[in-house]
Amino acid sequence: MASGTAATVTDANGVAKPVVTRFAPSPTGFLHIGGARTALFNWLYARHHGGKALLRIEDTDRARSTEAAIDAILDGLDWLGFDYDETPVFQSQRAGRHAAVAHALLDAGHAYKCFATAEELEAMRAEQREKKLPMRYDGRWRDRDPSEAPEGAPYVVRLKTPTDGETVIEDAVQGKVRVKNAEIDDYILLRSDGTPTYMLAVVVDDHDMGVTHVIRGDDHLNNAFRQLPIYRAMQAIEGGWDEPVYAHIPLIHGADGAKLSKRHGAMGVDAYRDELGLLPEAVFNYLLRLGWGHGDQELFTREEAIAAFDLPAVGKSASRFDFKKLANMNGLYMRDADDARLADLAAPRIAALETGFVADKHRDLLIEAMPSLKARAKNLDELAAGALFLFRERPLPMDEKAQGLLTSDARSLLHDILAELKVCSDWTSEQLEASLKDMAERKDLGLGKLAQPLRAALTGQATSPGIFDVLVLLGREESLARIAAQAVDVPADGASADS
Repeated sequence: MASGTAATVTDANGVAKPVVTRFAPSPTGFLHIGGARTALFNWLYARHHGGKALLRIEDTDRARSTEAAIDAILDGLDWLGFDYDETPVFQSQRAGRHAAVAHALLDAGHAYKCFATAEELEAMRAEQREKKLPMRYDGRWRDRDPSEAPEGAPYVVRLKTPTDGETVIEDAVQGKVRVKNAEIDDYILLRSDGTPTYMLAVVVDDHDMGVTHVIRGDDHLNNAFRQLPIYRAMQAIEGGWDEPVYAHIPLIHGADGAKLSKRHGAMGVDAYRDELGLLPEAVFNYLLRLGWGHGDQELFTREEAIAAFDLPAVGKSASRFDFKKLANMNGLYMRDADDARLADLAAPRIAALETGFVADKHRDLLIEAMPSLKARAKNLDELAAGALFLFRERPLPMDEKAQGLLTSDARSLLHDILAELKVCSDWTSEQLEASLKDMAERKDLGLGKLAQPLRAALTGQATSPGIFDVLVLLGREESLARIAAQAVDVPADGASADS
């Protein structure tokens, strides 16, 4: 894999370390488009700087995490071409390590046991609501001796966060961000059943995985101020807990500026492949340009993206998801895609629409047709629909527009076209075009007047690849048979045979 210039970060002891990023999805649902862009930015940053890209599955919510979601996430990442430098870390398998860190904080006085009951906490929140105070834990057990609690009473472990001053983060995207420490409450590290919370697990896993850069959505910015005190407390306890560089990227909105929803494109990545028929390189490129830019360049190969990507070019404002722009970009990538690859991708979609299509039997014809077909398609479904005429048997089904083109005059014209094409000695696009142009001139008609009914007769549609390409792809015998099926036999006296 190509990479840009190798870069390092310096730890608290002045030792240089390579860049390490991580993507950490929660498998409670699909890999949505915002998550895919976060994965992309993490992957590109690591590759650009010659570092390591890691993957962590944050599956601590056992009730909602599913194997199906994990499989879908891994499948989506693989489809987009993200390769990772180590096997995925599953957060649920590390609960013992998370708890050990919480107890280290407890033993060193950076955390404490809180014996507040559910009823006491609800009363506290009710009072805060009544007085319109911020809803946060009031620290009632922060400085109390645990011996004051009833023997055997359940407790949680809370972090003793700083109360004075402020915490400042030099975010690589957002810039300098400040929060007063008094606004951060003593949140829970271990629940009463001994299980770790998300906030603790994330920090421990990032540290243990050697993560140097945390690149994630800006909806996590507040979490950074809650997570930094753990780093600083553990640094004081045992050293080596270097704070990561934070980079909080803006969220993606719909084209109307509203929060991204399914109608805007907030579907699983698998839907972009399976339901929309998009190519991974197009989705990769489109996500790259959502909130990041490199001059006026719009299209990037994977290697170009790796060479160009860096965090300073990530914008601070939310990007807008535009389905039309994505579709247009996919069309560009389809025109450049390998014909055999497109044929293999389109084949199952054609088979679902046309029972007469047999992939093994018709693959060569589909590949041959691909240069003409892909020029008109923006996705694999359009590609499949455009190819159907090649594999349908007579009598050819006609769509409404094609039927409208086959007037009695048009059918009479097809009779003349049939006679013209029967004497073509060379069934090539050049010879066929020359013959029909000559016929159009003799009849004082534009070539389009011949092409419209001819297209309808050959394909059953009003639109298709170039008519001469269609004739060549169908071949002489099938083309003449399809034309004959729609042509009107005109007797010598000029009256139609069916009059």
